[in-house]
Formats: sequence, structure tokens, C-alpha cells
Amino acid sequence: MPVRQPRYSKEEATRRGDEMYDRDIRSQVEPAHNNEIVALDLDTGAWEIDADEDTAADRLQARLPDAQIMVIRVGLRYVRRFGAGRSKQSA
Repeated sequence: MPVRQPRYSKEEATRRGDEMYDRDIRSQVEPAHNNEIVALDLDTGAWEIDADEDTAADRLQARLPDAQIMVIRVGLRYVRRFGAGRSKQSA
């Protein structure tokens, strides 16, 4: 399978995805689907939701083979967290 090249910079993809999510999707999925994953096509606004990121993205890609997919965790602004994170310190 050929690798699709992104059509948008990271900044533009984030702007488009956030705008579509806030305008068209948020009211349909929050809070009933918090922590599930929305896979969103940045060109058409089509989307799929599932508890599993790969499943949501695969279903969207099956419908739209050339989709430019962004994933958003419902109720949060990130899918994964990078960095050391929080650590507990003993007293």
C-alpha cells in the first residue's frame, strides 16, 4: 500500500481538525463517548468513533481511501501524552 503524503502542515491540520470537531462533532459525542477516539478526515469532515484508534481510522479509511486523518480523544485535547509525566514522591 502506498504511503499517503500529508496535504497540510501540522499547524494547519490542527487548526482544521479542531475547527471541525468543535463545530460539527463535539455536541454529538461529548460526554457520552468521553475517552473514545474520533478519526476525522480533514478534507471532508467525515468521521468515525471507536474505543480503539486503529479501528476508527480503518473504518474511515475504508469509506474514504484518500482521507487525511486526524485523531482526537473525546473530552480531551490529546490522544497520547509525551514526556516524563507525573511522578509520585514519597514523603
